[in-house]
Amino acid sequence: MSDLGKVDREFFEKYIYPNLGAEREDVRLAPQHGVDFGVIGLGPGTDGGNERVVALATDPVFVMPSLGFDRAAWFAFHILMSDVAVSGLRPTHLSIDLNLPPDITDEEFATVWETMHAEAEELGVSVVTGHTGRYAGCNYPMVGGATALAVGDSADLVRPDGARAGDAVIVTKGPAIEATGLLSIQFEEILDLGGDAMAAAKERFYDMSPVRDALVATAAGPVTAMHDATEGGIYGGLHEIARAGGVRIDVEREAVPVMDGVRETCAAFDIDPWISISEGTLLLTVESGGAEGVLDALDSEGIPAAVVGEASEGEGVYFDGEPVERPERDPFWAAFEEGMARLEGAE
Repeated sequence: MSDLGKVDREFFEKYIYPNLGAEREDVRLAPQHGVDFGVIGLGPGTDGGNERVVALATDPVFVMPSLGFDRAAWFAFHILMSDVAVSGLRPTHLSIDLNLPPDITDEEFATVWETMHAEAEELGVSVVTGHTGRYAGCNYPMVGGATALAVGDSADLVRPDGARAGDAVIVTKGPAIEATGLLSIQFEEILDLGGDAMAAAKERFYDMSPVRDALVATAAGPVTAMHDATEGGIYGGLHEIARAGGVRIDVEREAVPVMDGVRETCAAFDIDPWISISEGTLLLTVESGGAEGVLDALDSEGIPAAVVGEASEGEGVYFDGEPVERPERDPFWAAFEEGMARLEGAE
């Protein structure tokens, strides 16, 4: 197991995958390393047509008080929604467990919960069950866990293994969105990016959700696979799409959008933006004939996106014709620890 971050494929396949409890016929998509969600079948709809399904995904509740509890709660909620949103189904329900530090005040909790309620209400998500309490030994930022669900029609489901040769590859927003948004706000007082670059980097914070990207894209065209570029960034996410679909992905680097403030922030922490965590960046494959419609829909919603390459027969991920490896670890976590040390030294 890696020291920080999610377990790698070797650990998953040795310890987790062989021990998944009972086998059930209603499981339509079982756990796989690098796959964002699972799927359960509910049987035919009331009209006897397509099967109804539930896509579900579980994540930590990640709350960073240093962001301000309102921003921290916004981000925590969208992390929970993002993995199920890339199923192509609209999120519908949430089960949440909050194991809170003893020092959180009632007022701070109220800000967190009211912000989550507002975001859930806007998205049409209902909280259906949960658990809340203060406990010794619980610390920020990991303060519990939650499962988000999306109930819908099987015909609308976008499977993670759906990429096929000939599909166009689309990227929204570009690399290191989360790394930039979090590092620039958390360490604003010790970063010297220049006024314009600093302001731009901080603006990346509210780009750190792929939920709207996924809903807009799937409503607009024939999306075959989606993945949000979390740990391991764009390189890591594209490797997971390629491996799941059994395809090769070729990308033109210059075609990938890069948002303002990203290069400067990554340079300040000496991290590679292409392998850095990028919650908010949506990676998707689309049947080639439908790519333009998806781009138009994203553009109409103000979401930067571009066709950056295509899928073909083969395996692996290539940028400008050169193979890129799947990252072994995400540099964000070490950069964050370094920033905390620098911040403490500056006090």
